[in-house]
Amino acid sequence: MLLGSAATTSGSPGTYVHYAAAKAGVATLTVGLSKELAPSGVRVNCVEPGTIWTDFHLDPDRPTKVASSIPLGRAGQPEEIAGAVAWLLSDDASYTTGTVLRVAGGL
Repeated sequence: MLLGSAATTSGSPGTYVHYAAAKAGVATLTVGLSKELAPSGVRVNCVEPGTIWTDFHLDPDRPTKVASSIPLGRAGQPEEIAGAVAWLLSDDASYTTGTVLRVAGGL
């Protein structure tokens, strides 16, 4: 189970370009490893969160400042990401590998 970022498609210009580039590598790693490891029964998936209320942000008000750019109009909560991760790790997702699941409020 890997954690990526919804920043992979926007590139995060002016803020987190280096972060977005690194997380794009995580998405590629997910797909490649899933194909390599599937014959051994190992599943590899990735969740790409959008802006989430965490201590990650240098500016603690950033989730509020970017909310208007998110189609659902708000930043997410950690619990909303945890649910996606829990599903991918569960038996309910036993036929899921190589998936990059975006949980980003519509971004």
